[in-house]
Amino acid sequence: MAEAIKLLAEGIARTAPAAEQPATPETPAEKKEEAKKDVWDVTVGLGLIFITGNASTVTFNGLATAERKTEHWIYSVKATGVYGESRPPGVAGEVAPESQVNALAAALQIRGDRRFTEKVSGYLLASGDTDHVKSIEFRGAGEAGVGIIWWDEKRKDGGDAFLRTDLAFRYARELRFQYYPTRMDIPDVSLGGPRFGAAFRYGITKDVAFLEELSVLPSLIEGSRLLVNNQTQLNVKLTKALAISTTFLLQYDSEPAEGKVPTDTSLSVSLAVTF
Repeated sequence: MAEAIKLLAEGIARTAPAAEQPATPETPAEKKEEAKKDVWDVTVGLGLIFITGNASTVTFNGLATAERKTEHWIYSVKATGVYGESRPPGVAGEVAPESQVNALAAALQIRGDRRFTEKVSGYLLASGDTDHVKSIEFRGAGEAGVGIIWWDEKRKDGGDAFLRTDLAFRYARELRFQYYPTRMDIPDVSLGGPRFGAAFRYGITKDVAFLEELSVLPSLIEGSRLLVNNQTQLNVKLTKALAISTTFLLQYDSEPAEGKVPTDTSLSVSLAVTF
C-alpha cells in the first residue's frame, strides 16, 4: 500500500502544471527611471570672474536648460547670458580711466521634437538673441527640420554615449545697431539657408562627461554668408546634483557688422546644479 501511494504521488508531480513564477520586483533604479520619463530635467549654471587692483574686471555668465521627454515628444528650453566690464590699468595719482563694457549678450532657444520612430523625429525651433558688442540689437530665428539619434546608450559602469544630427532650414532677421565705441544705426540684414547641427556626448565615467555641439549655417540670401558655432564642454560631478563645467566656445561669422572681427572665442569655468 505504501509503495502504491508513493508511485501515485510521483505520477501526480510529473503531470501537474508548473506553478507560476512570481513577478520579479522592480529595482529602485528601474522605478526611478520610470518616474523620470515624464518630468522636466533642469540645470542651472553660474560663472564669475572678479579682479581688482591696478586693473579691474568683472565677468558674469549664466546658463539654464530644461528638457522633458515623453513617449512621442521631446521639449527643450535653453537660456544663456553674459555680462562683463573692465577698467584698463591707470597711473597712481591720476584719475582712473572709465570702465568699458566688454561683454553684453543673451540668448533664448525653444525646441519641440515629435518622434516618428525611436531614432527619427521632426522638430520646430524658435530662438532670439542679442549681442551689443557685436552690434546685434536683436536676432530672431525660426527653424524646421529632422533630427536623427544615431545612438543613445548607457553602460554598466554608469557612463553613456549619445549622438544626434539635425538637418533643417533656418530663417533669421538680424537687427543691427552699433553700441561701441559710438552709438549709431546700421543696416539690418536677413539670413536663411540649410543648417547642419550635431550634438555628441560621451560619459567617460559616471561622473565625468565630454560634450560637443556644432552648428553650421550657410546663408543663401542677401549674399554669401557662413555662420559656425562650436561648443566643447567637460563636466565633472562633485556631488549627485553639483558639477563643475569647463566650456570653450567658438563663434565664426564670415560677414559681421562693420568694424567687427569674424571670430570670437571664450573659455569659462562655472558651477552647475541639476534639479
